[in-house]
Amino acid sequence: MSEHSIYTPGNAVEKWLDDRLPVVRFAKEHLMDFPTPKNLNYWWTFGAILVMCLGVQIVTGIILAMHYAPNVGLAFDSVEHIRRDVNGGRIIQATHAVGASMFFVALYIHMFRGLFYGSYKAPREILWILGVLIFILTMATAFMGYILPWGQMSFWGATVISNIFSAIPLVGENIKQLVLGGFAVGNPTLNRFFSLHYLLPFIIAAVVALHIWALHVPGNNNPVGVEVKDSRDTVPFHPYYTMKDLFAMVLFMIPFAWFVFFAPDILGHPDNYIMANSQVTPAHIVPEWYLLPFYTILRAIDFNVLFIDSKLGGVIAMAGSMIVLLILPWLDTSKVRSGSFRPMFKWFYALFVLNFLGLAYLGAQPAEGIYTMLAKVCTAYYFIYFLVILPVLSRIETPKPLPTSISESVLGKSKA
Repeated sequence: MSEHSIYTPGNAVEKWLDDRLPVVRFAKEHLMDFPTPKNLNYWWTFGAILVMCLGVQIVTGIILAMHYAPNVGLAFDSVEHIRRDVNGGRIIQATHAVGASMFFVALYIHMFRGLFYGSYKAPREILWILGVLIFILTMATAFMGYILPWGQMSFWGATVISNIFSAIPLVGENIKQLVLGGFAVGNPTLNRFFSLHYLLPFIIAAVVALHIWALHVPGNNNPVGVEVKDSRDTVPFHPYYTMKDLFAMVLFMIPFAWFVFFAPDILGHPDNYIMANSQVTPAHIVPEWYLLPFYTILRAIDFNVLFIDSKLGGVIAMAGSMIVLLILPWLDTSKVRSGSFRPMFKWFYALFVLNFLGLAYLGAQPAEGIYTMLAKVCTAYYFIYFLVILPVLSRIETPKPLPTSISESVLGKSKA
């Protein structure tokens, strides 16, 4: 492995294994003894929480797949069979359903922490891009999972979202038919979505491994945004941050368990407990709460722009909302990473958080009246924040003085 490794096998078995497959050395150097900034706060524990959530989703998903029937005539009843007849099925299904929401709670916190503390800036651009790819893959996986119960929202959500593809010029209709397996949502659609829903979590796990690898090259960012200068700025990951992560996981599992045991259905839509019926359209079609901000952006474009009609414009806007996240490292060129030292940035960031919550709220409302205008305003600010405000702030903002090292920032706090 590394020429500069300090690991020494403790016995003959470890030495034999180390010469052939140095997994113990890898774990020791990259997990246990990995030098980590000593000032990481609890916002940094959500990475470990997300790994835990992904594991929970994969394990419960595999068990559910053993009993689920991906057929339009059987899917709805098979979910009820899992909940009512399978040993432990009610808890497993509730854990999987609630786990999706809790996964996104942790994912959004993790992303907004990165946005505030500048974790996307050099030399961590690849780390950020991989994180955004995980976010996109997770949304796709969650949407496909939303279709599987084959309730009213499942069927009509698939119908509405699949129509997005038909807006793409020239090839849109062909892509739509490929995704649906025909001209309309039906049994081939359910089979495709079930297959992809089962496959994508393993792809996500692979990208997560790359994400962690990319993290270990430059090392962790930290709340002050100052790079590690020497060993005084760091502590070993174990036991300091393993214990901190485990404590945070326990705290996170408290609301998780409450929803699973006391309110497993509260995060779902009531209409999805009605079997899918292509002849009855729900009064208001909405996706799950964690997709609502981007659903609002999709719906906000209800006007034509030159040769681009409103349908295509909505698709471009929704795709653009992901693209700006991918190119964010090159939009915000401020030399200061942490928002703690950027007084003007703090205000615009706080407004962005409120705006994002507004997008989520508006996505659950009917596209009429004042909601339509507010959706346009919130969508506009979403793009203005990334494309205008951050580049301009990078040039005009005067940040506060930075500490010379991580140790100085920690010692300064302790003296205060």
